[in-house]
Amino acid sequence: MRLDLYLKVSRLIQRRTLAQEFCDAGLIDVNGVAAKSGKEVKIGDEITINRRNRKITVRVASVPDTKQVSKQSAGDLFTVISDEQVESA
Repeated sequence: MRLDLYLKVSRLIQRRTLAQEFCDAGLIDVNGVAAKSGKEVKIGDEITINRRNRKITVRVASVPDTKQVSKQSAGDLFTVISDEQVESA
């Protein structure tokens, strides 16, 4: 599954276009490397999302077969490794 689609399906980012913009801006890392929106996501990958004042790192627990997942099961697609506040300069 594509990274931008995974971020949307897992509800880490609300919209796919927003996920694509994050990737284009270099705000998404997969396994420590800046990733493009078309990168294939695999189980065990670590995704880091850099927002304005927050840095979230998650590990992919499962990749869904469909493009739609219920809200209840969306949280089962990943495990949060760290969620920290970042001071803005």
